[in-house]
Amino acid sequence: MLDSIKQKIEFLKANPEYGTHIPKDRIPKEYVKNYDVNNLWKVNVSGAWRMIYTIRGSEVDIIALILDIVDHKDYDKKFKYRKR
Repeated sequence: MLDSIKQKIEFLKANPEYGTHIPKDRIPKEYVKNYDVNNLWKVNVSGAWRMIYTIRGSEVDIIALILDIVDHKDYDKKFKYRKR
C-alpha cells in the first residue's frame, strides 16, 4: 500500500486535480471544522483504501494537503454512503 500512496502523491504533484472531486454537500463537517476545507478530493489507493485531500493555494503555489487515508468501509461511513 505504501508504494501505491507514494505513486499517487507523485500524480498529485504533477496534477493536484488528479483525484475525484467530492461534492460540497458530501464534505464531512469534521474536515470543515478541523482543516477549514472548502474543497475535497479522493484518490483510490491499493487494497480499497482512499486518500482524502484538499487543494489550497494561488495561481503561483498550489498545495495538495492529504488529510486522511481510510479503508473503503470507513470512507463510506464518513461520507454517509449507504450499502446497496
